[in-house]
Amino acid sequence: MEERKVHELRNHAAIFFVALGLRLAHLWQLSATPFATVLLGDAQSYDAWAQTIAGGDLLGHGVFYQAPLYPYFLGAIYWMLGHDVMLARVCQALVGSVSCVLLAAAAERLFTRTTGVVAGLMLAAYAPAIFFDGLIQKSVLDVFFVCLILWLLSKVVIADRGVLGTWIGLGLAIGGLSLTRENALVLVAVVLAWMLARLRAPVRHRAAAAAAFVAGVAVVLAPVVVRNMAVGGGFHLTTSQFGPNLYIGNNPRSDGTYMPLRPGRGTPEFEQLDATELAERATGRSLTPGEVSSYWRSEAFAFVSEQPAAWLRLLGRKFLLLWNVEEAVDTESQETYAEFSAVLRLGSALGHFGLLVPLAVFGVCATWPFRDRLWIFYALTIGYAASVLVFYVFARYRAPLVPMLILFASAGLVRGAGFVRQASTPQLITAVALTVAAGLLANRPLLDSRRMQAMTYTNLGTAYRAQDRVDEAVASHRRALTLVPDYAEAHYNLANALLDQNKIDEAADHFQTALAALPGSAGAYNTIGVSMLEKGRAAEAASLFEQALSLDPAWVEAHQNLGRALAEQRQFDLALQHLRRAIELAPQNVDTRFDLGDVLLQQHDFATAAQELEKAVQIAPLSAELHNMLGIALASRGMRREAVREFERALTLKPDFADARQNLERAR
Repeated sequence: MEERKVHELRNHAAIFFVALGLRLAHLWQLSATPFATVLLGDAQSYDAWAQTIAGGDLLGHGVFYQAPLYPYFLGAIYWMLGHDVMLARVCQALVGSVSCVLLAAAAERLFTRTTGVVAGLMLAAYAPAIFFDGLIQKSVLDVFFVCLILWLLSKVVIADRGVLGTWIGLGLAIGGLSLTRENALVLVAVVLAWMLARLRAPVRHRAAAAAAFVAGVAVVLAPVVVRNMAVGGGFHLTTSQFGPNLYIGNNPRSDGTYMPLRPGRGTPEFEQLDATELAERATGRSLTPGEVSSYWRSEAFAFVSEQPAAWLRLLGRKFLLLWNVEEAVDTESQETYAEFSAVLRLGSALGHFGLLVPLAVFGVCATWPFRDRLWIFYALTIGYAASVLVFYVFARYRAPLVPMLILFASAGLVRGAGFVRQASTPQLITAVALTVAAGLLANRPLLDSRRMQAMTYTNLGTAYRAQDRVDEAVASHRRALTLVPDYAEAHYNLANALLDQNKIDEAADHFQTALAALPGSAGAYNTIGVSMLEKGRAAEAASLFEQALSLDPAWVEAHQNLGRALAEQRQFDLALQHLRRAIELAPQNVDTRFDLGDVLLQQHDFATAAQELEKAVQIAPLSAELHNMLGIALASRGMRREAVREFERALTLKPDFADARQNLERAR
């Protein structure tokens, strides 16, 4: 017994250090590339969120829109070790290596020691796992929790019941997974159903186990529920994005992957803003986060009920994407990183989803004699896969399936030869047929990897531009266009960067190319108009905003932007019309009220400006800018005492507000 434990420890240590070595080698190769320090997409928001947490803002504001556990995990790293992104990646490499050991231990317990070693090494060397562990993304925790769940369940399966501590731990693990991947809540129902229907234990033991399991889940979710109610005033188990995400994956425009509610606005802050604005416009009133989610949920259900054939076709495409060899990306592609990482290049050649899926199917066939104790693992795989299909498919979203598939694939590799020798002819034919069918299904061409690389370089260029690294931004966008010459988003972003370089004519050409590719997109006209307005080309910007409104007449942001563009041209009456229309559509939008007050001040209508700004201050009493602007309006009316009060309030909120300080000195 003691010798067996020593062997297990040696094997687990070897797996851990192989996994860690590969991940650190990957990070070392990336350290000299832009991806080491330039964060893209969600990684930017996670990094910023984590910094606020590390700085002491633990509760935050409003109902969570994104799953919260990873930002708190990252915030804890920043709090303990400082804001060092590469150091955070190293910590994630450690977590990913522990995941490999947990999976190895689960496979060893369910099958054999050799199977455990194979499973652990498969995850250790699996290229997408190495890739995800190195990103500032929550996938590293997704895979960790899944491996922990498999390890805990293996203990229960072998013991036929499990002690209460194991059940509590399982509840904690699934609760943790639900705070990184909300659709994983379905696993609570899967485990309870299996526990009550198939677990071989007396009824009283199953009831106690179920209670312990639910208690473990509740311990994790309860603080989030309480926090959401305290700061947002509504009941939300995790986040408020269920409805928007459901609609994004189930509407007439859906293609099975992520498509933002408005084209070109796929970042979290835009998605939440657009989800709220569009829902409030449709209902004609202000909505809580829960009501916004309910609106989009009903819209998704309407599509399913009104166009069932279209929805079934969409569901079929999502099913194919879920099991496809290509890693569908939203921000960063594995192929792009592999240009700089030999670890990823070699790993991608030796192991990928197109190989893992048929190996897992063969493993299920090879281990079918043990199906009585493996039902829960079948159910977990099917349940989680179904939860992804409800929404839309990304490589990150399907990553939790990888450890589940490796569990069966490793068993198939170890038991394969024996299975082939012992299986009857019908069993062998069935296994071969299913494995070949799975291989053909998984390796069917569906996605363009070059386009996904182009997307990554475009996102890199956008991040460069945000850091005022314009030359590097231009180079990145040009690289994207060498991969996909007709990529509209790359043309648009390149045009923005060229405007920064004052290459107006070339920028205009790329803007036109982008618009030609997106002729019916109000978002394209609006975003290009914003760029033109920022560069002082107000007349051209106004024309683009007008075209956006011709396609989407009730778009608040387009009305507001058109008002700004007209004000720049001193067409104040028209500007006021559009700003007032924006306020009608979104009464709580304080930015529009600020712009309205500014235009009224320019018209010397100080009384009306003060009235509008007072309304804005009531909506956003903590805005130093609004108090300062209201002070200007009051001072212009000769109401100096009231103006002084507003300037002082602005300085209380923002002590380094130089403009407010100057205004205060003048008013006194």
